[in-house]
Amino acid sequence: MKAIALFSGGLDSTLAMKLIIDQGIEVLAINIATGFGSTKDRREHMENMCRQVGAEFKIVDIQDEYLQDVLFDPKYGYGKHFNPCIDCHAKMFEVAKRIMKDEGASFLISGEVLGQRPMSQNKDALQTVLNESNCEGLLLRPMSAKRLAPTIPEIEGWVDREKLEDIMGRSRDRQMELAKEIGLTDFESPGGGCLLTDENFGKKMWDFIKYDTFEKQDIPVMKHGRHFRLENGAKLVIGRDKDENEFLQNIENEKFFHIRTVGLPGPHALLSKNATLEDRELATRGILTYCKTKAGENYTLSFDGEEVTATPLESREVMKPFSIM
Repeated sequence: MKAIALFSGGLDSTLAMKLIIDQGIEVLAINIATGFGSTKDRREHMENMCRQVGAEFKIVDIQDEYLQDVLFDPKYGYGKHFNPCIDCHAKMFEVAKRIMKDEGASFLISGEVLGQRPMSQNKDALQTVLNESNCEGLLLRPMSAKRLAPTIPEIEGWVDREKLEDIMGRSRDRQMELAKEIGLTDFESPGGGCLLTDENFGKKMWDFIKYDTFEKQDIPVMKHGRHFRLENGAKLVIGRDKDENEFLQNIENEKFFHIRTVGLPGPHALLSKNATLEDRELATRGILTYCKTKAGENYTLSFDGEEVTATPLESREVMKPFSIM
């Protein structure tokens, strides 16, 4: 017997897998990558969690499918920010069901807890996800199973319902008890890792689609740096530290110039290639305000290898009206 687990890397989904593995069922944990997960590389952490409970691990990339089917026209709308949670979950279970068939597995599991999240984990939302993904009866939610209708694996006796949980609400007490009982270590604090639920990230998304068509190649641009929308509509992104500068340097996106300072320590930046001359001047002068410069002096910057000179703005305050975050 084999099950496919929707795995976020968090405590709930780890415990859900353990409850099923302890009943002698093989579990393949799939982390579905939409492109909007944490800015940190969490693969090592997720592999560690799976090792601790005895699950196999796999990442499944659905970025193209997610942009096409979910992100910009969600049937059930957005949450508080740019998060189409119900449509997103339904898509993930639809993908998981395809993998279930390919892997010869018999059912699906997830770490969802009834009532933990007001939009996506209330009883109506959980049922909607089942309906939209065509997973009725196939999806077992071990953490709240006793509060939900029995699923096929419970009815058929593949899984002992009495050994599952009846957790409800936002308290984490029972989860912490279970983690202690099984000796689980290095698990993450609760909080969710989807950038689309973040207020500031949501602002960047709304701003981007106001001016441009959003594509897969634009996802990395959104994840790092200070973001500005300049006077005539150009997008400017300025790295905030060494790690962000290195990340921005490695982005390949034909919509943007790469800008760096020459002979002067400074941030790496991206600027829309369709920027007007006025926006190009504002961008170069604004970038220099994040360097150790002197007012009125000329400094050299490189636009994809083409060198230009500019003087810094009087202060960073001039950039504030253009700041998104």
